[in-house]
Amino acid sequence: MTAIALVAASIAALLHLLFFKLESIDWKKPKTWKTFGLESQTDADTTASLAYNQGFYNLFLAIGAGTGVKIIAFSDSHDSIGWTLIVFACGSMLAASLVLLSTGKSYARAAAIQGVPALVAVVAALVAAN
Repeated sequence: MTAIALVAASIAALLHLLFFKLESIDWKKPKTWKTFGLESQTDADTTASLAYNQGFYNLFLAIGAGTGVKIIAFSDSHDSIGWTLIVFACGSMLAASLVLLSTGKSYARAAAIQGVPALVAVVAALVAAN
């Protein structure tokens, strides 16, 4: 279960790094804002500061999950700090995906992309840590 937890947490972290890039760096590019369902450059410009902030939340979650993975993979698989970081960061990602899903069925695919690796990581981490 340790390997499953580490792979899933790594995937979740990499996805959240991608979300950071899209939201905090590439938000005003037409391909990016169209991906997020915006209809115009004006909409992208208006929401840029919100996306920038949200992107950094994603970056911080990715750093937390990645640090937990690094501690467990390269140190001690019984390290409670590493498992705590993985469960907290991936649990937050999972919770955010549920919030996204609660906003409408049209977000189900995006919520699954965000939430499934995090869910697998949390479940596997909780089993592996015990």
